[in-house]
Parts: sequence; C-alpha cells; structure tokens
Amino acid sequence: MESYQSPLSSRYASKEMSYLFSNAKRFRTWRELWLNLAIAEKELGLTIPDEAITQMRQNLDLDEAQFVIAAAEEKKRRHDVMAHVHTFGQVAPAAAGIIHLGATSCFVTDNADLIFLRQGCDYLLPKLAIVIDRFATFAKQYRDLPTLGFTHFQPAQLMTVGKRTTLWIQELLWDLRNIQRARDDLGFRGAKGTTGTQASFLALFDGDHDKVKALDRRVTELMGFTYAYPVTSQTYSRKIDIDVLQSLSSFGATAHKIATDIRLLAHLKEVEEPFEKDQIGSSAMAYKRNPMRCERVCSLARALMIIPQNALATSAVQWFERTLDDSANRRVTIPEAFLTADIILSTLQNITEGLVVYPQVIARRISQELPFMATENIIMAMVKHANGDRQECHEKIRVLSHQAARVVKEEGGENDLIERIKQNPYFEPIWGMLDSILDPKSFVGRAPEQVDEFVKEWVEPALQSYKAVVQNAKASELNV
Repeated sequence: MESYQSPLSSRYASKEMSYLFSNAKRFRTWRELWLNLAIAEKELGLTIPDEAITQMRQNLDLDEAQFVIAAAEEKKRRHDVMAHVHTFGQVAPAAAGIIHLGATSCFVTDNADLIFLRQGCDYLLPKLAIVIDRFATFAKQYRDLPTLGFTHFQPAQLMTVGKRTTLWIQELLWDLRNIQRARDDLGFRGAKGTTGTQASFLALFDGDHDKVKALDRRVTELMGFTYAYPVTSQTYSRKIDIDVLQSLSSFGATAHKIATDIRLLAHLKEVEEPFEKDQIGSSAMAYKRNPMRCERVCSLARALMIIPQNALATSAVQWFERTLDDSANRRVTIPEAFLTADIILSTLQNITEGLVVYPQVIARRISQELPFMATENIIMAMVKHANGDRQECHEKIRVLSHQAARVVKEEGGENDLIERIKQNPYFEPIWGMLDSILDPKSFVGRAPEQVDEFVKEWVEPALQSYKAVVQNAKASELNV
C-alpha cells in the first residue's frame, strides 16, 4: 500500500494476462530458452552432460529464494541476464558452465518478448470472438426494431437497432483479422549471436555453417515457432512491435467508437449498459445511471490508441545493430498494450451480456421525427392514388411542415404535422393510408435482411474456429 502499483494489473486485468508479463513468467521463459539452446547444441555434437540438461529441466521455476539471489546479483553485476545466468547455475550446477553458451542477452530477452507477443494475442483473440458473438446475438434479437438513425448526431433516415450493431461488429471482425494476422506473422529471433552474424556459434561448431543453421532451426522448433527471421541485428527488428501494437491500437479505436455510441444512446435513454441493483451512479445525485463501464472503455482505449507512437519512435531510432534506448520503453509499452486491450475486452463482454433496450423511448423519438421524413412518401401517395400535382402537393406539405417545426422548436410542443395533414382537405384522399405510410418498419429498407445476411455470411465463418470457446462462455454465463 506504500508504493505505486499499476491499476492495469492490480485492479482490472485478467489473471492470465497479468501473469504473462510477470517476472515469474519472464525468468521461467529465459530458463526454457537456455534449456532448449543446450538441448539443440548437444544434439548437434557439443559436449553437454545429460545431468546438465536434467538439472535445467527440473529447475525452470524460480522460488522466492532464487528471486532474492537474482536481485542481489543484478544489483552487483548491473546486468539482469547475467544475474539470472548465475542464479540458474546455482540450482543447476552441472549446467553452470554451459548455460547461455554462444548466446547474447537478446537470445533470451528478445526471443522471450516474441513468445509473449504471440501468447498475448492468443489470450486476446478468444475474448474478442466472445464479444463479437455477444453483439451478434444482440443484433439478431433487434434485427427489425426500427430506430432513428443519426448523421452528425442529427436525426436521419431510420435504421434498426440490429443494423447499427452490425456496424460495430464489422469493425470488431477487422480487429479479429488484424490481431490474428499479426500473431501468425510473428517469427522467432532464434540463435543469431551478438550482432546477428552467428559468429559465436560458428566458432563453437568449428566453422560448420550447416550446424549453425541447424541450431537456429532446432531452437526455433523447440520453442514452438514455425520459422525464425532470416536476418537480425542484435535484436529482432522493432518494426515487429509496431505490427502487433498497431493491431491492438486499431481495436482500441473500435472499442472507443462502440462505447461512445452506447454512451450517447444512454443519454437518449434508448439503450443502456448493465446497471446492477445496488450500483451507485453518483455520490450526490441518487437518480443517476452513469455509463461507467463504457466510460472506462473509452478511458482505456485512449491510452491504448497512443501506445504505437512509442513503438514507431523506438523503431526509428535503433542505430545500426541496436541501441539500448528501446529497453526501458518496451518494458512499459508492450505489457501495457496487452493488459489494456485485455481489460477493454473483459469490460465489453460485461456490457454486451447485459445491454438494455427501451423500445418505447425509441418509438417516441421516431414519432417526433418520422412525420418530416415521411413527407416524400406522402407526396408520392398523393400523386399515385389521388392524381395529385407533385409541385402543388410539395408546396402544401412544405407550408405545413414549417408550421409543425415552429411548434416543436419555438413552443416546445409535439410534432403535429400528421394532424395538420389530417385536417387539410387537400390530403383527404390519403387520410386512410397515413397509418401504413407512417409505419416505421416501412422506412428501414433492407436493414433486417442485412443483419441476417451479415451474421450468416461474415460473422459465423469468422467465429468458426472459436466455436468451442464461445459455447463455453455461454455455458458459464448461464451457470452464473
């Protein structure tokens, strides 16, 4: 309680994402890398005792005492990797002389970061799939519920609640694609040596280039990657970080837009995020139902959206084979990007599982605006069914529309355009048709069909590989 803790890990993020960027995970991964390097070197002919491999494998996890030893070593040596080489050697003494053999620090730090980038995406993708599925369910439920559209946040042509939701889903599908693509593109740094030339490994294998290439392939394979980057400097190119963090940042923009739309709808009292029975909206105003979950999404999304600027700048200033001014920056930006994206997804899932729609409020707002939107339909009905003159009809309905608008804007009254039309003898031939002309469902075009087609042709195929995780999440929700 007396030192700063990141709210990302201490308050919001999931257990698995917090662990992924913990010291325990990082240093265990380093040990796995050293173990697999030793295994590959032994397979290719270097003299490494079996006992060394056994001891390394048996001591991948660090206990509290080893963390204390490593911290003391780092304070003395001012080098985190060498501190952990020394600490690992204490619990695996048979391997003490061969741990890190031929490697540079980036063998463990950079390869580990690539592992974390990939695993972080693996945590995010199923959660994103669940959010998409929840929104798809919501879209289908309200596929044909007419609602007022907005352009410039001014009343526009009607759509449906479900159709509006598909616009959110489409962007989330692009995010799913982008994160999956960035994840699948990730390679491994492999065993490249101090400046990427593999000179140290070439010396270990007495100039045998084939064995050096085989070592690179084997370590990559043992760590579960399909390929290693063909060339690196001391580090893997920091453009890789840009690719991954940009996809997360783009998702942040999507999340911000969705949450903002819901916040605006909450102001209109048309759609609200979940509000728990004992939740307090304001310490002073007891009636308040603030959209705090959506506000949290927007707050975190803004933080996520700017993180790639760091990655871009870091990549741009990596002089020649490397500089160390990337290190401290990346220790902050990469974990924060994944933790933030993770929290946003968890919050969005919570929102989607309890969205509340108020059809009567939506209908009332439609009734206030629809008479103006229906004027063209009324003109066409007069021409078609009463042999009316379009220009004459247009002028009469223009005058009535302005009168009704004055009542709404200047007097604060209700839109009475239809009543004025019903009282004007000119429009008597279509009085009996007005109810059907003013049916909101006749103004939504193909919105319901678009929802059906979009879900079937785009959403369901995209979620096919996540079918099990989506079903498990639904089962868990029902059990709760």
